[in-house]
Amino acid sequence: MSTIAAETPVPKPERLLGRVLSGLVIVFMLFDGAIKLVPWPVVTESMEKIGYGSSETLARSLGVISLVCTILYAIPPTSFVGAILLTGYLGGAMASHLRIGSPLFTHVLFGFYLGLMVWGGLWLRDGSLRTLLPFRR
Repeated sequence: MSTIAAETPVPKPERLLGRVLSGLVIVFMLFDGAIKLVPWPVVTESMEKIGYGSSETLARSLGVISLVCTILYAIPPTSFVGAILLTGYLGGAMASHLRIGSPLFTHVLFGFYLGLMVWGGLWLRDGSLRTLLPFRR
């Protein structure tokens, strides 16, 4: 006899916290992508310091990539794919800061902090990740 486990709904406070975390990530990443689309001098100067040159084309390309990943993360059916892509994007940013010797806790690990918010927000906001794990609470 097979039994189907009933999916436990996510309590409201957890869902609210997940939406707030996801919302903060989405707003930050939309801002990040937007300033790269309109390559302000601060963007091109920062890219020069990191060692990528002050190319406006590269800045715009990174802005488009950032916005696409963020939009995928914001749409519930594609949020898992968006979270994976954002994790890769943030990992590249971390590697770039590590390569030039940026301060550890403020610059290098900022991508890690944001990545925790991405996955924590996704975990809490809809509980869809819980169905992928072999154990359930």
